[in-house]
Amino acid sequence: MYEVSIDETFAAAHNLRNYRGKCEDLHGHNYKVRVVVEGKELDSAGLLFDFVHLKQVIKRVIGSLDHKYLNELVPFDTLNPSAENIARHIHDQASKQLQQMPNGVGISSITVWETDTSAATYRP
Repeated sequence: MYEVSIDETFAAAHNLRNYRGKCEDLHGHNYKVRVVVEGKELDSAGLLFDFVHLKQVIKRVIGSLDHKYLNELVPFDTLNPSAENIARHIHDQASKQLQQMPNGVGISSITVWETDTSAATYRP
């Protein structure tokens, strides 16, 4: 099995609903996102998936979140904008754009860091 990954960043504000603590208040993060794709076969150029194409897709997805108040955006207007839910959202949006990936390649995980030491991962 082969894996390739890319990292991207975005900045956004949020507050957690039904949370008792300081994260209940409006605050922001410089998020880091790691997208990992996996597959069993390489293409004729010896690549699992082109880094450039993967970065383009992820930049489009996180571009809709960048410098926004997440609680005002669908689906976070009803879904708590936790790192876990953000990771799932990025997966779902990226998967729509990557439906026709070659050689059975698929997203194996999305990790979202809120800080250098705190992250959540979604694996489909």
